Order: sequence, then C-alpha cells, then structure tokens
Amino acid sequence: MAKRYGDHSSLGDVLKDVIGSGKLKKGLDKVTAAQAWHSVMGEAITKYTTDVKLDGSTLYVSLSSSVLREELSYGRAKIIAMINEATSEELVKKLVLR
Repeated sequence: MAKRYGDHSSLGDVLKDVIGSGKLKKGLDKVTAAQAWHSVMGEAITKYTTDVKLDGSTLYVSLSSSVLREELSYGRAKIIAMINEATSEELVKKLVLR
C-alpha cells in the first residue's frame, strides 16, 4: 500500500523517501560517481577514460593509457577521498583501475 503524507510534508521530503527506497538510489549513485570522477579528475584524464562503473562500493575505471593508469594507482587513496568529498557521501571505498 502506498505511503500517505499529510498536508505538511514538503515535496523534498517526499522525493527523499522515494529516492532513498529501492533501486533508484543505487542507479543515482552510479551516475553521481561517474560525474564525480569526470569533475574531480579534469579534462586531461577524462580524455583517456573509456568507462566508469560503480559496483557496490567499488569504482571501476577503464583507462586507455597504461602509463596514466600506473601514475594514478599511486594516488588511489587521495582519489577516493576526492570523489567521496565531491559526492558528499562515502560512495567509493575501493578504486580499481583497468
């Protein structure tokens, strides 16, 4: 049965309830993580990024440059922290560069 809201519920509260429940939150998290990768890493690294996927709390990033992949692997912890800061929540706990 549908949840009933009183006359005093704001639209924002209703949307948070709808997004927070079910698969919609997971889908939005995937999009948010991909957008955060592109905004945090900048245009230079985005040129070499072929795919960004969030699976659970692991962010999989496919890069077309093996040299760039090696360089970024040294700063994994910092990249994870910057992405989580950009999303304002702890979405990413592990980063896999492919």
